[in-house]
Amino acid sequence: MADVIDFGGEGAGILVLHGLMGRARTWWRPARWLTGYGHVVGLDARGHGRSPHRGGGWRTEDFAADAAAVVRSRDLGPAVVIGHSMGGLHALALAASAPELVRAVVVEDFAPDQRGRTVDTWRDHFDSWPVPFVSLAHVREFFGSAGDYFVECFEEREDGYHLIADMSDVYDIAAEWGERDYWPLVERVNCPVLAIEAEHTAMPAGQIAQLPVRAPGGGHHLVVPGATHLVQADAPWVYRGAVEAFLSAILGR
Repeated sequence: MADVIDFGGEGAGILVLHGLMGRARTWWRPARWLTGYGHVVGLDARGHGRSPHRGGGWRTEDFAADAAAVVRSRDLGPAVVIGHSMGGLHALALAASAPELVRAVVVEDFAPDQRGRTVDTWRDHFDSWPVPFVSLAHVREFFGSAGDYFVECFEEREDGYHLIADMSDVYDIAAEWGERDYWPLVERVNCPVLAIEAEHTAMPAGQIAQLPVRAPGGGHHLVVPGATHLVQADAPWVYRGAVEAFLSAILGR
């Protein structure tokens, strides 16, 4: 399947879930060390990468069901599920809906209650991007510390480089977050949770710290100094250290 990427490794299953506008291949750098802990697999979410699903109209539960299907088909369960932003929400949804498939969850910079927020504030920012980009070097330069992440999210077309995800799908997915309270979902997560928060997060204050408190499985919360939303790019060694310590405890390494 073109929308599922097997990064290799042996042993415990590790499923990585990307954020909004991303794709499975954005996990290539972390996957190189994650394979030291298990068999690492990534999934392109609906509306992203090479997923065959386009056109929107989905719910968070649809993304969780897709992730569950990968865990089952690849015999990864019970898996450690690691998600960035949107992927963190989908990891929590998977743990809540199919607890037998999930050993532990890592959430990178996502808050469960963003009701009242709309995608309208994002549109001006995204519309300011110089699309099409002239080259991948242009993409890297524009996104700075997140450049290596974003080059995986663009594809070449006749007039230059465009985001692979369809922006109408992106807005449709994010619109649900402004309408739903996901705390009831968090309160059904019975496995340990590592909640990684950027110091300069755009998420509502205080919520990420509450994830391992309100999840019955407990866990840990970490604020990463200096980091913005993509912690793994802004502070890769801090991110790696936190995740490796968590994995070592969970997997008995």
